[in-house]
Amino acid sequence: MLVSAKDMLNKAYEGKYAVGQFNINNLEWTKAVLQTAQELNSPVILGVSEGAAKYMTGFKTVVGMVNGMMEEMNITVPVALHLDHGSYEGAKAAIAAGFSSIMFDGSHYPIEENIAKTAEMVKLTNEKGISLEAEVGSIGGEEDGIVGTGEIADVKECVAINDLGVTMLAAGIGNIHGAYPENWTGLAFDTLEQINNETGNTPLVLHGGTGIESDMIKKAISLGVSKINVNTECQWAFQQATREYVVAGKDQQGKGFDPRKLLNPGFEAIKATVKEKMEIFGSVNKA
Repeated sequence: MLVSAKDMLNKAYEGKYAVGQFNINNLEWTKAVLQTAQELNSPVILGVSEGAAKYMTGFKTVVGMVNGMMEEMNITVPVALHLDHGSYEGAKAAIAAGFSSIMFDGSHYPIEENIAKTAEMVKLTNEKGISLEAEVGSIGGEEDGIVGTGEIADVKECVAINDLGVTMLAAGIGNIHGAYPENWTGLAFDTLEQINNETGNTPLVLHGGTGIESDMIKKAISLGVSKINVNTECQWAFQQATREYVVAGKDQQGKGFDPRKLLNPGFEAIKATVKEKMEIFGSVNKA
């Protein structure tokens, strides 16, 4: 049974650890993340971007697959199904389809419009008892074709959005999606500390968890980050393992072409990546 991310994130905030949001792209991804969370007794958030949902034919398909899989696999750890970087219309569609958590990303709107639209989302999600993530200051990198550099969020704007009653807040602190460039200067911890001090006990979200060193991750967690998003790193792991299998010619040996065999090394690589992240985030045995 899918749950809101509220309880798991409040516990993480109090316990000074973080819950990983692992974006899912297909059946292998979903199965790998759920299986690892169950094995490690960790709460988990399954992230789905609008692009990934479209690829999987739509929100209802994703909800059906996740619910079915949780039942068949006897998943007992808390699992939230979360819309990642949702548009206003996308958020409404995901809510209707049965998502248990929503990110409404209004960071590209002027702040007044972001506040107005986020306030509406607070009302909608509260009615359904699902969690809501809002964003202030856009996160850099490429996300479904939108490219930006990592912004540092305005603390006053963070407070204004937080005061609407959101469950969790994503604030730009120099973090980006995908690979970090050579000249990246690191996370703006001073800003993160200010935001944490000014927003009470609201769990903060770190987007672009791929490639941030574990000591930086741990410092961010100590300053209120309770949810960390990982996507690219699982994609890299899957790609590398699949490539090695094909380059070694294993797809041409016996029934090596069978997708269950062909995709298995990538599946195992995703599991290993998720395990490593959950250990760094401190969510193991926190279910």
